[in-house]
Amino acid sequence: MDNKPLVYFLCTGNSCRSQMAEGFLRAMGSEQYEVKSAGLEAHGLNPRAVQVMKEAGVDISGHSSEVIDAGTLQSADYVITLCGHADEHCPVISNPHVVKWHWGFDDPAKATGTEEEIMASFRRVRDTIQARIEAFVKEGR
Repeated sequence: MDNKPLVYFLCTGNSCRSQMAEGFLRAMGSEQYEVKSAGLEAHGLNPRAVQVMKEAGVDISGHSSEVIDAGTLQSADYVITLCGHADEHCPVISNPHVVKWHWGFDDPAKATGTEEEIMASFRRVRDTIQARIEAFVKEGR
């Protein structure tokens, strides 16, 4: 490693939002940050998330859904939860040097309606996450 700060994105199932955030930060800031994501559970990579990220020019098809690793949690520079459930149930971080933030995003996997309405929800969440990651990279944190 190049001693890059580690950003650890957490969500409930590590299937959509945390995967999108990981993909965008890897695409925009891999020279500045080491990036990982995980969930309280591993629900598998959501194919709709893969599709909307591909539309945005970011390939996350090789990602895997992971469960939170205690060592990574304690050694990360930034732990960022992306849903209220993960924020409320995140394991205790005992390392005082870890910066923990919560960026809440709607869960597109819970969207209902026609396929186009569901995909519109995925795209909305994707675009909101992309904007937040762009700001994070621009601010240098």
